[in-house]
Amino acid sequence: MAELDSQPKSIQSIYSWYSDNKLWVNRRYQRKLVWTLEEKQKLIESVLKGYPIPAILLAERETGDYEVIDGLQRLHTLVSFIETAFPTLDDEFFDVDQFVTAKTRSIEEMAFSVSEGEKLSAREVGKILDYSMAVSVMRGASDAEIDDVFSRINTYGHRLSDQERRQAGVGDDFSTLVRELACEVRGDTSSDILSLSKMPSISIDLPLTKHGYEVQAEDVFWVAQGVLRSTDLRDSMDEQCIADITASIVGGSIIERSKSILDRIYQPGEDENQRIIRCLDSYGIERFAAEFKFCLQEIEAVCGNQTSRKLRTILFSKTNTNPFPAVFAVLCIAFHEMLFGESKKIADYGAVKNAITNLDKRIETGKASTSPTERRRNIDTIKGLIRPHMIDSEPRDIYGDHTSIDIDNIIRRSEVEAPHYELKQGLLRLDLDRGIDSNVTDKVMKTICAIANNGKGRSGTILIGVADKEADVNRIRSLDQVEPRRVGQRFVVGIRREAAVLGESPERYFGRWKEAIRNSGLTQILKDSVLGSLAYADYYGLGVIVIRVPEQHDISLLDGRMYVREGDDTVEVTDLARSLAIGRRFHTS
Repeated sequence: MAELDSQPKSIQSIYSWYSDNKLWVNRRYQRKLVWTLEEKQKLIESVLKGYPIPAILLAERETGDYEVIDGLQRLHTLVSFIETAFPTLDDEFFDVDQFVTAKTRSIEEMAFSVSEGEKLSAREVGKILDYSMAVSVMRGASDAEIDDVFSRINTYGHRLSDQERRQAGVGDDFSTLVRELACEVRGDTSSDILSLSKMPSISIDLPLTKHGYEVQAEDVFWVAQGVLRSTDLRDSMDEQCIADITASIVGGSIIERSKSILDRIYQPGEDENQRIIRCLDSYGIERFAAEFKFCLQEIEAVCGNQTSRKLRTILFSKTNTNPFPAVFAVLCIAFHEMLFGESKKIADYGAVKNAITNLDKRIETGKASTSPTERRRNIDTIKGLIRPHMIDSEPRDIYGDHTSIDIDNIIRRSEVEAPHYELKQGLLRLDLDRGIDSNVTDKVMKTICAIANNGKGRSGTILIGVADKEADVNRIRSLDQVEPRRVGQRFVVGIRREAAVLGESPERYFGRWKEAIRNSGLTQILKDSVLGSLAYADYYGLGVIVIRVPEQHDISLLDGRMYVREGDDTVEVTDLARSLAIGRRFHTS
């Protein structure tokens, strides 16, 4: 049973925890960073005025670090203000020179850049650092106890959206699937547990409230296609839309579009909750996730055919800026039933685009459209419109890291979780001769070995066809006349361009990598598992090779040598003590 230890902590002490990487966030139940600039500034104003602010609740981990249960937004606001991410209401920044710990992180560790502008006085800096906050720490708490506490805290007195309230503290298969799918589609996917300092890397910047977060709302599928407004992401309306679609597909019948139905599906122990979980177990979580992402990819491909248009401008006959999650849900379900229920594939993307143009004139979009009967009628109408432009399909391999959403998420995760990911632009040198760089395959084999040695429960991915240097991107653009696709700070340049230079098909180019792995000196078990999951993804016609490194259960070697990852570098292990330490990664409970 958990014990609660409550004691005041200064903001200076809390920042020291943060700088020592002792504060962690569990995305299994925590919300995103959602505060507006004004909300952040008002919290800082309260501190400067000496007003009380709500307590912080943490759970102590076995490592001695702390998991944030309540107070994520407040904690991030405090530490990001100290790191000059935003000014006060009076447009004054924290003076980093007055606080040695922050100054060290900025200058020596280069953890953040100091913003220019008016600074707080030394007295005000001292007031912030000395401000005493109420901090409670749960010790010896189980996951179930933490979930229960989080659920209780977030059920009463907080401004949660309906979907955030449903998700709070619920950890069954359905809610987990919806949460993880939403993260993947938004592009803010990450490990369930990550450092508080990494939260900006997987948080979403809204157009009018720039916080310097990595994911731009206007680039997210829901906003880019007009299905939702950027502010809807803050309230988890994307998760609500996914929950509606998921329940209708895996449950075997279209559900009513209503708050009460979703409430029942999320309520543990409710008949509808148990029914959907049983159906999901039978359907398969990974199967549905792959199919859903493929449907989104196909809808996006329809929108991008020939002249690219937003889905909203295609579906609606009159110009508007209204979100349309209800219409999108029936469209997505119709695509799913055609692509997977009837085993079809799109033969003519342009014809499908024309077929769903001005769809609002063909289906019911009013209040009556929320009933299961009317929703089924709308789905059947859409299927009738697009069926003539589809043909029978052989079973397709969409399970794994194959969709554009999967590739995007691997690229984004590579920035946050560098030890588990590697990106390579390709095999060819970027000089005028365009010869094969023999060092590339050698480096990739070493990296495969190193990722495999990350330990039990760890896997990783290497992408071929992605560049991380702007100079390389510009050179590739000039040499190969391709337009790379930007994802975060990286650029997908693809491998089709290299195949063309070599005068071979993408399949033959893919075969080069398969042969390189097969002929390498990698440990046989590792080699077989990598070859078994090696994949090619079309990715908007650019072509990307996905080299998965599945979890291994013992040390892996390359030509008798051991390699490990240090951040985003691959290094050889030569001393015995470290070799033994690597071995313990696979044999600790």
